[in-house]
Amino acid sequence: MDFSIQINNCAYKFNAGEPIDISIALDFDGAQPNAYGVEKATSKPCEAGSLIGDTRRGGSCNFEEYKFIPHCNGTHTECVGHITDERISVRDCLQDAFVPSVLQSVKTKKAKYTKESYAANLNAEDELITRREIEKSLEKTNENFLDGLIIRTLPNDKSKLTRTYLETVPPFFSTEAIQFIVRKGVKHLLVDLPSIDRIFDEGKLSNHRIFWNVEQGEFETTMESSMRHTITELIYVPNEIADGTYLLNLQIAPFASDASPSRPLLFRISTS
Repeated sequence: MDFSIQINNCAYKFNAGEPIDISIALDFDGAQPNAYGVEKATSKPCEAGSLIGDTRRGGSCNFEEYKFIPHCNGTHTECVGHITDERISVRDCLQDAFVPSVLQSVKTKKAKYTKESYAANLNAEDELITRREIEKSLEKTNENFLDGLIIRTLPNDKSKLTRTYLETVPPFFSTEAIQFIVRKGVKHLLVDLPSIDRIFDEGKLSNHRIFWNVEQGEFETTMESSMRHTITELIYVPNEIADGTYLLNLQIAPFASDASPSRPLLFRISTS
């Protein structure tokens, strides 16, 4: 079914029946991505006396108990409540049903080959997503679509669907890159990484603070904080999905928490 939408007085069309799912399905019985070495996400049938939530074991229907950590076990969307004392809910922060967005593939650069910085000490072999790379990749982008920015890191392969992020530090953004993204007006940042920060950064989460405009080292928001902005991590964008402009529908579970499992859907757009 085709729909029309206007973005900054320009008319576009998209087919709502052809979504592109860039989430990683959380398989409770199979291989999963994992950040920080947390326990694997699990499920088990609920049991109460003779009642059991498994039709294979004689139950009338299936109903299970799930145990997982949204920040570590798969695709998730988080809000500023991730770094504040106040328990701010992603359900309240995410207000945009459809987000004009840009998908861009970027190469990383070893810290020893760039002058860009980070709040914690860098190792020479750390892989950085730099401002220079992002700026270069967005040179010809339609800025009407920069409410959302989806970053696919290169090289890109299906191992991201089940990768364990612990022993080897994955790529992360330089301070200058996040500052540039904020200046470009990005409200929703989506990445195929476990974090936009270094996974071991002395607890600073400096890039998260820059993105949400929360003072470094502080745990309180201010009137200037970006309360409606979100970060989505651990996505996967297959290689056959071309870089370019899309309409993003960022679906989350209605959790009253700082983060929720999520299902980002992209829709190809065309001019009317």
